[in-house]
Amino acid sequence: MSGKGVNMRDSRYGRVLGLFLQLLAVRWAVGDDTTSYQMMPSSYGGPEAAMCSSYLYNWCSSKVLKCPKQCPSRSYGGPGKSACFIDCSSKCQATCKHRKPRCWGYGAVCYDPRFVGGDGVMFYFHGQANKDFCLVSDKNLHINAHFIGKRPEGRTRDYTWVKALGIMFDSHKFTVAVKKVSTWNDQFDQLLFSHDGVPITVEAKQLASWTSDNGEVRIERVAATNNVEIVIDRVMAVSLSVKPITEKESKIHKYQITADDCFAHLDIQFKFFNLSSSVDGVLGQTYRPNFSNPVKAGVPMPIMGGEDKYLSSTLLSSDCKSSQFTPSQSDSSNVDYIQISTAECSTRNGLSGIFCRR
Repeated sequence: MSGKGVNMRDSRYGRVLGLFLQLLAVRWAVGDDTTSYQMMPSSYGGPEAAMCSSYLYNWCSSKVLKCPKQCPSRSYGGPGKSACFIDCSSKCQATCKHRKPRCWGYGAVCYDPRFVGGDGVMFYFHGQANKDFCLVSDKNLHINAHFIGKRPEGRTRDYTWVKALGIMFDSHKFTVAVKKVSTWNDQFDQLLFSHDGVPITVEAKQLASWTSDNGEVRIERVAATNNVEIVIDRVMAVSLSVKPITEKESKIHKYQITADDCFAHLDIQFKFFNLSSSVDGVLGQTYRPNFSNPVKAGVPMPIMGGEDKYLSSTLLSSDCKSSQFTPSQSDSSNVDYIQISTAECSTRNGLSGIFCRR
């Protein structure tokens, strides 16, 4: 009798386990529950609302989430303002979120270029003009950045900015780049995209989007021009804005920018979903557990060196010395993934440096 009871119990546990595995399989197939929703008709001038169609989080499925009054629309509301973010995952809520890069937040790469690492430490990595450097290299993800720059007379190094990203994941390749621009006009879009070698066109209209045939990659325009959010399912999300060097900036920093090129470049903020504990690259290494940042603390411009370690031969090559990229590795059961924390970061009391709160 007891043996029968054990068998019945084991059978019941087996059915529960089987159901759980089926749910995981469905989750893996359908993608990110965060964006699983359908927009609902809304009254004129009222906040937008959406009905969730979450598969894994069934308590959120069919629930209608309404945008807060502070950010009634998913559209970008202008400088300093946030947009509505509808989250049908376990949080099951609509909140206000800045959809443009926050250059003082984790994973930011902005200006010439200034980084904020996964450890919250701010540093500069100068690289070299017209060269490609590995920002992140992991088992199934590799991100290179193409640097542009200028070396004014009397300088010993280039002033540099990031002009393009080359993203490799699994067996796919994705690029986003900024066109060369002489005179800046934000009414004209300056972004170029490609997926697996094929150019992509995204309508210059706020919230216009493009999705790859397999549904893994999605581009959405946060504003009509020069601002996008790119999501690679289960891998990463990145917010991008195109910025020029203004005449005022050039005078302050002595860039000596001329009228034929305003050095339009990218301000970037990454969010990673499944990095491993062996991740490397200029930015990627700072997400490793117990990473000890070598940059000098307390100075106005802490510098991260090691250009030779991160130099790649082309934008879509994973041949830098720090490369961890193994796209053919299909068995991820032995990969040690790390928890990615989010934080709010800011300057404090006008002092140099960036301070982050988890």
